[in-house]
Amino acid sequence: MRGLLTISVNKLRFYAYHGLYAEEKNIGTEFEVNLSVLYSPDTVIINDIEATVNYVALFELVKTEMQKPRELLETFLMEVTEHIHIAFPQVKKVVIDATKLNPPIPKFIGTVGVKYEKEF
Repeated sequence: MRGLLTISVNKLRFYAYHGLYAEEKNIGTEFEVNLSVLYSPDTVIINDIEATVNYVALFELVKTEMQKPRELLETFLMEVTEHIHIAFPQVKKVVIDATKLNPPIPKFIGTVGVKYEKEF
């Protein structure tokens, strides 16, 4: 049995309009996304980008999905996970989190976030 490889893209920063509240939908805020995908390669040694999960493609997928406003970060994470699995069917597990860096909560100092993990 071959081992699992993990491809990660971390601390991706985006300005987007996800949220339930009018302020979030109108002015948006900054988000940080971390993503890891685990897969079992088809070859013993990988010598070609086509034999792996391209981290540039993962970044582009997350960037595209981040620009589609959603009310809940949960929705964003679950939909991105499904898109990743469609684009890369060899993926066995996705771990992704999104952090809202400046949530519009009165007298709140900190961040809020959601993490999602799915095995295929």
